[in-house]
Amino acid sequence: MNILEVSNLSKKFGNVEALKRVSFSIKEGELYGLLGPNGAGKTTTINIISTISQPDTGYVKINGTDLKNNSMECKKSIGVVPQEISLYNELSAYDNLMFWGSLYSLNYEDLQNKIDETLSLMGLSDRKKDKIKTYSGGMKRRINIASALLHSPKILFMDEPTVGIDPQSRNLIFDVLEELHQNGMTIIYTTHYMEEAERLCDRIGIIDHGNIIAEGTLDELRETTKAEESIKIHSENSEEFNVEKIKQIKNCLDISNGVITFSSKNSGRDLPLILTELNNAKVGIQQIEIQKVNLETIFLNLTGRKLRD
Repeated sequence: MNILEVSNLSKKFGNVEALKRVSFSIKEGELYGLLGPNGAGKTTTINIISTISQPDTGYVKINGTDLKNNSMECKKSIGVVPQEISLYNELSAYDNLMFWGSLYSLNYEDLQNKIDETLSLMGLSDRKKDKIKTYSGGMKRRINIASALLHSPKILFMDEPTVGIDPQSRNLIFDVLEELHQNGMTIIYTTHYMEEAERLCDRIGIIDHGNIIAEGTLDELRETTKAEESIKIHSENSEEFNVEKIKQIKNCLDISNGVITFSSKNSGRDLPLILTELNNAKVGIQQIEIQKVNLETIFLNLTGRKLRD
């Protein structure tokens, strides 16, 4: 069952087309990654499906309810972790959560229990009475996430939740997301970090310049793009070997700064053949590096460039 359906969303800001007929759907319990560079349209998409802004065209259905016709009902089903921290610095973490939780009409006792539960989940029970202004950036982010979980949403929207935070908080957020996902929560996660999408997401939509340019599991994206592995040979005598002769070796892509790069559909099969050819060309080998097909190579294959910040 699709818990979220997004169809033909378009949005302009002046003459800039932020979204161009974006469509995708997400199944209940899925962790879906929206991957793309800054300015690609990720935040605009999240703002629309979380009721913050209106599209110029298209529609959104959340848990079977049309967002345009019944936004209040949709809001009950969603939790939003915005890119910007939304907390009151002069209040304690507990009082911040009490304030945000009261907006969901939870009764006092249930809210207290939920606050204790989310603080424990985010590893901040011992700091709940401290003012937010004493928190690190990563700790503030964790409280921001806690506030989005107080009403037990069916869908959690997370917009670049790990930007600018410390490694400890980042890893804890990953652990929390994996636990929530394992317990059946639907999560939409936007990021421009390849390794996050690879680690966390069941399916990934790659967005660039307001378009979804590819979508699927990591294996499906690999198959769709026909991206290949790369084999990098770091030589120890680059000033001695014949560059033109090496370029004639099958699937040689590049020779730069003593590093010879080959493409390969099967590195285990191709590497011995490459090493034999390089040995014949009297190339001294210092290091061998094999890069499997990952999101970075897929994005490069789709767009012709690396994922820009």
